[in-house]
Amino acid sequence: MYVGHFAIGLALQARRPDVPALPIMLGVGVLDILNGLFILAGIDRVTPNLHSGPYLFFDLTFIDWDHSLAMAVLVTLCWGALFMKDRRVMAVALLAAASHWVADWPVHNDDLALYPHAHDHLGLGLWGLLGTTSWALEGVFAAGLVLYAWRANARRGVSSLWPVLVLAGLFVQMSPWFSPMLVVARLAEPAAHLAHGALVAIGFLVPGLLFTWLIRRAEARASLPVAQRGSAAQAR
Repeated sequence: MYVGHFAIGLALQARRPDVPALPIMLGVGVLDILNGLFILAGIDRVTPNLHSGPYLFFDLTFIDWDHSLAMAVLVTLCWGALFMKDRRVMAVALLAAASHWVADWPVHNDDLALYPHAHDHLGLGLWGLLGTTSWALEGVFAAGLVLYAWRANARRGVSSLWPVLVLAGLFVQMSPWFSPMLVVARLAEPAAHLAHGALVAIGFLVPGLLFTWLIRRAEARASLPVAQRGSAAQAR
């Protein structure tokens, strides 16, 4: 799951516009930000596999320290604790972080352990079962959430245009044909797994920050009087 995580964040932020965007838009990707860093550190392990669709092209050989159920719960609690000064923000941050593992469960190929080094693993395996179709289904899932966010924000006079355009771009970019992982998986080791880890971390950190900025800008513009909105648009 990739764009689906950000789509969840956009829908959640539209549902709770009283909560800052950052705890949500970074929260939905915090597990994968850690995953990328842990791969770089050699704590997690991935293996290049050009037949591992639809867009990852790596087997997730060992990702227990961030994507096992026990560690996902721990990371979620730690993420929420960062915002404990405001219980309202903390609750939404917890929900954002928890959504990541829940959304991953249907698509992952039996690589989500119950706890680090556990024998039992979870994951319905839609990536392996459906291949490219699972990418298309993720797009449908994301589109439904984006439609909800668009309508919810529009009722408050807030534009969702730029976040939606960015999400659409990410969906096309992380496709079976244009995924950067297809290039990375062809590299010799250790460059392959190091590049994979870097792209995973960057791929959630940078868009998460970009979405946060775009949401803040849209909210700020919607709060301006109509005359000032026109002036701001001309200034840009």
